Order: sequence, then C-alpha cells, then structure tokens
Amino acid sequence: MTAVTPTSFAVPVDEITVARARAGDEAALEALFRSFEAPVYSLARRLTRSTHDAEDVLQETFLEVVRSIHRFRGDGSLAGWIRKVAVSKALMKLRRRRGSAFEETLPEDLSDDDLALGPYGPATSAAERVDLETALGRLSDVARVVIWLHDVEGYSHDEIAAMAGKTASFSKSQLARAHARLRELLAPGVREEPCT
Repeated sequence: MTAVTPTSFAVPVDEITVARARAGDEAALEALFRSFEAPVYSLARRLTRSTHDAEDVLQETFLEVVRSIHRFRGDGSLAGWIRKVAVSKALMKLRRRRGSAFEETLPEDLSDDDLALGPYGPATSAAERVDLETALGRLSDVARVVIWLHDVEGYSHDEIAAMAGKTASFSKSQLARAHARLRELLAPGVREEPCT
C-alpha cells in the first residue's frame, strides 16, 4: 500500500527574512516562495487532483502572500498561515470548477466500475490490490478534501467548516461518509459488526 503523508510545511524560515518580506523586500519574498513552493504545490495537487489547478493555486497563494504579508503579525507560524492561504485558494479553485460551493452530500452509490476492484482475500497479490492513494483518487472532491484536511493535515472540523463556508456538522458527516467509502473501496464486501 502506498503511504500517504501530509504535505510538509515544516520549513525553517528565520525571523529576519520574514521581517524583510513584511517590509516588501523582493529578495525575501522570493526566498519565501522558494522555501514554500514545493509544499504549497503538493498540497494543492492533493486537493485539486490537477497539475494545472495546482499551478494556479501555487500562483494565487503567493500573490496573496505578497499582498498580505505586511498584515501577518506572527500570532501563529508563517508556515501555518501560508498553508491556510493555500487551502483557501484550493477550495476556491474547486468551487469555481464545480460552478458552486461544496455539495452538501456525497453520491449515494459508487458505480460498478468503482466497485469492480476484485477480491481482497489472502490469495490476492499486492499488485492487484488498490492502494490508499488510488482509493482517495476515486472519492468525490468534497470527500477527498475533507479526509485530507482532517486526517492527514490535522485540521479540526471547525477549521474545515470555516474554510469551506459550511458547518462543523457538515465536515463531520462528510468525513464519516468518506471513511465508509474508503472502507468499501479498500475492502469490498467486508461488513463491520455493530458494537454491543
């Protein structure tokens, strides 16, 4: 199974570079861009599933960083702030692509093609198994984004709700349904027994 890891925003940035960037120094802004280019692109690619959209999100994120860095007060980490800007831009890209805000519900049924992944018994080779990366790719945009932001990036339901313009209940219900879809994709036919 392919490991799924969070995008690493653990980029060391010294306070002098941040102060110079806040003052509008182009070299410092360029240094920030170079430091955060890969994690922003990687996160955008994960959320949008498109290299073109990820490149747009990268550009839009750093345009916002350049426009707004003078307002960054340092209450949190610069990396956290840039990550939040990138998520916001990716969500806006998904909304524009769809022509509307996040859908309230996920589709009820997967297509036969989605479920025709073969048996997952002990006789099945690793090459025949669908990996987590493939299963995530089979989820709707909403399901994939909520799972990625909550389970991988560590955002709370309240944070996801605020970024998506929805409620925390929306995030929780989408996550529960998305987990059920992943279980169905990764181990079709396996039923969980209720706890007694």
